[in-house]
Amino acid sequence: CSNNFTKDYLSDGQEYRALLVDDQTAEFHLTLYGGSIYRFGVCSGLDSGNIIFRLKDQDYNELFSNQKHQLASHWDFKVESTLDVIVEANLNQEKVSSGCAVLLVGFKP
Repeated sequence: CSNNFTKDYLSDGQEYRALLVDDQTAEFHLTLYGGSIYRFGVCSGLDSGNIIFRLKDQDYNELFSNQKHQLASHWDFKVESTLDVIVEANLNQEKVSSGCAVLLVGFKP
């Protein structure tokens, strides 16, 4: 997952992990601070495209899904105002049936 980050991004210091089997969903709760650009990177195993991830607000309204972007393994978000979010992660059932979902979060200082 760290290959998704350049030296422009600092890690938030956390590694979000969940062991998933079949269609299980992992939820990670985060606070994103306004005026920042965040990069979310996801992986499971050595191949890209193993994880489907969605960014949602507190009311579970979808803000982003990598399914709409060829299962991109990372994505950048510019946050205008502080926002509590939920990141949901599932395995891409077409590629794997079990594995560890890993989410890394970084930001531009």
